[in-house]
Amino acid sequence: MSQARFQKQQREKARRERAAAKWAKRVERANADAPEPVEPVREQADVLAELAMLHARFDAGEMTFEEFEVTKQQVTDQLDVR
Repeated sequence: MSQARFQKQQREKARRERAAAKWAKRVERANADAPEPVEPVREQADVLAELAMLHARFDAGEMTFEEFEVTKQQVTDQLDVR
């Protein structure tokens, strides 16, 4: 094998290794940045049913507007947004 061919193969191998290391670092960073879900994600139908019950309680005067808003935000945060 000629010296020039060997050197070119070594450069290509080093380039592939650098690209693989860069890709691995990106994947690691993406996994580290992803927040862990606090609660399991629920189905849309379940969340909508709970929201309907929440609205009924608010309309009946069982809770204040502030309580309603906080609870509504907590319920909507459980939606599956994938």
